[in-house]
Amino acid sequence: MELQEFYKTDLKNQLNLAEYILLRMMIILLRSLEKVSLEALLTDITIPIKSESRKRKIQRLISLPNLTIDKIWFSIMKTFLETYFRNEKLIYILMNRIAWGHINLFMINIVWDQRAFPIYFELLPKLGRSSFER
Repeated sequence: MELQEFYKTDLKNQLNLAEYILLRMMIILLRSLEKVSLEALLTDITIPIKSESRKRKIQRLISLPNLTIDKIWFSIMKTFLETYFRNEKLIYILMNRIAWGHINLFMINIVWDQRAFPIYFELLPKLGRSSFER
């Protein structure tokens, strides 16, 4: 499975070639894994270096200052919206809150091709739906 062209362009603008290639390999690998974890990536990624070096390389990549929601995701989403929604007269936007155990996430999605596609998300600082004290 290949990345969309606008993903490639935006990622290449934010990363150097080695970082871009590693991220691309990780994305392709993550699509095929059933369980997403650093251990699974380290086991399955095909880089001819020792496991500990692979771990440090991936950790450096995911901690890059320009690999952030603001710099990567919003740029990709802007290009996506400009590419696929240029002539749309009606766009459905879905807002929801998702709670997974101790994670409380607010999301805004665009409904496209019978799927909800996240365009913005924010980790909420508290659990629950209301601001009432218990």
